[in-house]
Amino acid sequence: MSTHIVRLPEAQLRPLMAAYDASVRSRRWHTLLMVACVAAAMLLASISAEVSPVKFLENIHRFPSYIIRLFHLENGQPVWTDFGEWFWGLGRWFRLLWETLLMAYVGTLLGALAASCLAFLGAANVAPARWVRLVVRRFCELCRTVPELVFALLFVIAFGLGPMAGVLAVAIHTLGALGKLFAEVVENIDMKPVEGVSSTGAPWHVAMRFGALPQVLSNFASYALLRFEINVRGAAVMGFVGAGGIGQDLIEAIRKFYYSDVSAILVMILLTVAIIDSLTSLLRHRLIGLEGKN
Repeated sequence: MSTHIVRLPEAQLRPLMAAYDASVRSRRWHTLLMVACVAAAMLLASISAEVSPVKFLENIHRFPSYIIRLFHLENGQPVWTDFGEWFWGLGRWFRLLWETLLMAYVGTLLGALAASCLAFLGAANVAPARWVRLVVRRFCELCRTVPELVFALLFVIAFGLGPMAGVLAVAIHTLGALGKLFAEVVENIDMKPVEGVSSTGAPWHVAMRFGALPQVLSNFASYALLRFEINVRGAAVMGFVGAGGIGQDLIEAIRKFYYSDVSAILVMILLTVAIIDSLTSLLRHRLIGLEGKN
C-alpha cells in the first residue's frame, strides 16, 4: 500500500514555515522569561529568609554525622548489636505509640463526621443559600490554615497537658481539610436523585440524606482513611508541645542527645505508619472498586 504525500509549493510553504518558526521562538522566549522570573523570585525569597549557601556548605557535614550517631549506642557499638539496649523502653514507647494512634483515630473520626455535615452546606450545587456556603468555606479554610501544632499549643494552655489537646487539634485540622474535599465530591454528584426526592415535598436535609449521601459515601470514607494516614504522622509530633503521644519521649530524647533512643522511636513510628498506610490503602482501593461495580 502506497501513500501519496502532497508537498506545497515553495511560495506557500515559506510563509507557513516562517510563522511556525516565529511561534516556536515566541514560546521559547516565554519559557525563558518564566524561568527567569521564578529564579529571581527564589533569589529574593532566599535573601529575605537569610538563606546562605556558604553556611549550608560549611555545615552540611553535620547532618550525615548526626544520622550516623543515631545508629550507635553510647558505647560506640552499632545499635543492631544489642537490641535490648536499643529498645530498652519498648513497653513505654508502645503505650505512647498506642496513645498516638488513638489520638489520630478519634480526631479523624470527629473531624470527618463534622466535615460530612458541613460538606453539603459548603457545596455550590446543594447549599441552601450562597451566604451559608461562603461562611462554611471560610470556616474550613481557617481550620486547615492554622497548623495543627498551633491548635495543640492553644488547647494545652486551655485544657492542660495530655492527649485531649492533641485530639482536638487533629479534629479541627481534619475538619478543615476534609470539609473542602467532601464539598468538592458533593459538587460532582448527579442532581437527578436529589431533585426527585425534593419533588416529593421532602425538606432539604431529607433530600441530602436520600438523594446525595448514597452517591458520596464511599468517597467520603476513602478520603477519611487517607486523612487518617496523614493524622497518624501529625499526631506523632503532638507531644512536642505537650499534647500527648510518642512525641513527648521523642522530643525529650532529641533535647538530651539520646541518639539511640531517637532512632528507636523513629523506627517504631516508621514501621507503624507503613503498616497503617498499607492497610488503609487496601481499604480505600476496595471502596473504590465497590463503587465502580455499582
